[in-house]
Amino acid sequence: MSFLMMGRDMRAMVPTELLFWGVMSLGVIAGFAVAYPVNVWMVKRNLKHGLMTERAPGSRFDLQHAHSGHGQHGHGAEHHEMTTDATRPQLAAVTGVTSLMLLAGLVVPGFYVNLSLSAHDVGGSIMPRGMIMGFDTPAAAMRDMAAIHPRHVSFHAAPDARGDQALAPRIENGTKVFDIEAAVIRWHILDDVHVDAYAFNRQIPGPRLRLVEGDRVRINVRNLLPESTTVHWHGLVVPNEMDGPAEITQAPIPPGGTYVYEYTVQQSGTFFYHTHDHADRQQAFGLYGALLIDPRAVGEPRADLDYTIQLQEWLKREWLTYPAMLMEGGLPNFFTINGKAYPATDVVRMHVGQTVKLRFIGTNNNFVHPMHVHGGPFEVVALDGATLAPTARYFADTINVGPGQRWDVIWKAWRPGKWLVHCHIPHHTTNNNVERQGGGGLTMILHVR
Repeated sequence: MSFLMMGRDMRAMVPTELLFWGVMSLGVIAGFAVAYPVNVWMVKRNLKHGLMTERAPGSRFDLQHAHSGHGQHGHGAEHHEMTTDATRPQLAAVTGVTSLMLLAGLVVPGFYVNLSLSAHDVGGSIMPRGMIMGFDTPAAAMRDMAAIHPRHVSFHAAPDARGDQALAPRIENGTKVFDIEAAVIRWHILDDVHVDAYAFNRQIPGPRLRLVEGDRVRINVRNLLPESTTVHWHGLVVPNEMDGPAEITQAPIPPGGTYVYEYTVQQSGTFFYHTHDHADRQQAFGLYGALLIDPRAVGEPRADLDYTIQLQEWLKREWLTYPAMLMEGGLPNFFTINGKAYPATDVVRMHVGQTVKLRFIGTNNNFVHPMHVHGGPFEVVALDGATLAPTARYFADTINVGPGQRWDVIWKAWRPGKWLVHCHIPHHTTNNNVERQGGGGLTMILHVR
């Protein structure tokens, strides 16, 4: 029962879950099977009474007959104490073996599972297969690695729903005001594959916030998740109390709570926002979005088209979604651009001679993705929100986009055709290790006519 209750599915510790009663029943069955041979021997040796034994007169279970000898049927005889024919060595052997079994049952699990944890510590957490869980694995690690429980899903997005939708602010006394809500949703990364996710405003990535350098902005964040959260404005110069790290610059936003972030934008370029409370878990589940800031004066390199690429890694196994992490049992098997895996990713349509600014954002948690564009080189014009001087710009066809990094590149359409944008790690261009329509995962198309 210790191994079953403290396995990867911690619902076995919660009395309101069906699995708990299944484990209890299995424990009773196992206990009966282990104890039965010893009990049979003890009854046979007259060390104990048989449970629910029918003691027919004259049978070997007739205690009065056994004690009064074969010549007496004993129906009216007095009750006699049981006497056993077991020898002392036999008694010592059975006592020693059963004592060792009991001791092993108490001690051995302590070397493999954390017996100090309770159902309150881990809740109904379900860990991914392959996660190493030792006797010193803390409850917090189990909770962070746990799958989203399907009962927490509050909204099912349509299969064709898209993320990164521009969010229009309202103006209050000259301040741009945005309302953002974090909740648990079901999101399709492919038409036939969905993930359970944490999302801002029911979309992955979260809504795109478009600002202008010098804007005063107020962002009301409401938390509808089953756990606390915060929001960090990645790369921005803001007052410290607006920065977002939980328990460092602010108290975490509790479930059902709200926090107001307000600051003046002092920069321009490509930025993003994301959770900073258990970020390895919550950002992996989808709590991120693009934050694009236009310069007050002309100066940023421009193109005919503008497209933002936000990268992500997912772990979906056996109907459950786990946070993808670089650790045992946590490696991702799906990869997305703007919340979709190829062939469900967007197609950017262009004409020969046009240019497109591709804004790569490392909203993912784990890998450095070498993003490559077919059809000719691009010009790197900005890095991490800072526009490069004309003399510092350079041409390339592959850039390494690390978690948290932003690259702005301008690509020109030289020839007609379908030109790929993809990660150059082949496994990251598959869906659950399978190519579909020539690719998968971190792949999209620039379709030039």
